Formats: sequence, structure tokens, C-alpha cells
Amino acid sequence: MSEIVENNTTVTAPVATNNKQEGGDEARWYVVHTYSGYENKVKNDIEKTIENRKLEEQILEVAVPVQDVVEMKNGVKKTVSRKICPGYVLINMFMNDVTWYVVRNTRGVTGFVGPESKPVPLTDSEMRTLGINVTKNVEIDVKVGDMIKVVTGAWDGNSGPVKAVNENKQSITIDVDIFGRATSVEIAFTDIEKI
Repeated sequence: MSEIVENNTTVTAPVATNNKQEGGDEARWYVVHTYSGYENKVKNDIEKTIENRKLEEQILEVAVPVQDVVEMKNGVKKTVSRKICPGYVLINMFMNDVTWYVVRNTRGVTGFVGPESKPVPLTDSEMRTLGINVTKNVEIDVKVGDMIKVVTGAWDGNSGPVKAVNENKQSITIDVDIFGRATSVEIAFTDIEKI
């Protein structure tokens, strides 16, 4: 445990360890309830905390599911993104004391969804309903420095050396050219092939 001072009050917080499997041997998707309209702020705050506390291996992804909807205003069609579940944020993480504490104590979060606020992971069918891919782990023979080509997805046709491999997120990182600048992007294992 470590002590954190918040608003001149000392709070005892769990210390991050490498024990990402405390809540199970695989990351699961959990749902947290937020104040209405705070979904994106909560997402951004959790992502900043992940970076600051070096929890990338324990909290893998934070998502606010949206869908594109065509609206008609003043005779003009306009595509807008709408939240599928207003007031909720989805988090893919290994459940342990540290990750629970970080998420639960993020400003705007009112609690995990589950009986008596005990976190209950989403089932595969619930995840499919929300449009989240539930494919199982893909094994690839790629390591940092290997040349890959993107074969599907938004970055189709790009190629380059692998900068990072993230087994938990099932993705690699490469640089792509965006507006004349090399920009790091994450690409799923299923969208690449080794050159």
C-alpha cells in the first residue's frame, strides 16, 4: 500500500505490482457506471492514470461504444456518432486490487456494474451485442524489428518494421505516414502478415 494525498486528505492506495493475474489468468471486459455526459472524460482520465502508473499490462483498453447514425436536419443528412450505452464505460482489464482501485476512484465513476457493485465481467454474447470483437488469442511469429505488411483494415497497404508487440491487446505497433510525418499506430494481429 502507498499513501496518496488528495485534497489535503491522505488516502492509502494499493501499490502496482506485476501480479496482473490476481483476478484470473485472462483480461475480461467490465462495465463501470459514470455520471451522465462524463463517459469520455472518465475514459481519458483512466487512460492518463494507466500511463502515469505504468498499468498498460493490467488495464488493456477503455472504450465508450458508439454507433454512427444518420440524422436529417433542415433537409440535410448528417452522420453523427451516438453512445450505445450512455452513462457507461467498458474496460478490458485484469481484475485485482490495483486496477479496481484505479477505476473505482476515477472522478465521474459511480461504481462497477454488478450485484452490490461487485464487478461482473461481460459474457461473449453481451460483448457481441455491443459490437466488441470476441475472437480468441491469435498466435503470430512476429517480434520487434520484423517487417510486416498490413493486409486489412484502415491501414491496408502500409508496411514497416514492428516497433512493439502487445500480446494482451493482440496488436503490434508500426509507424505509418500521416500528413508527411511518421506516426505510431496499433494494428491487430489479424490485420497483418510477415514479409
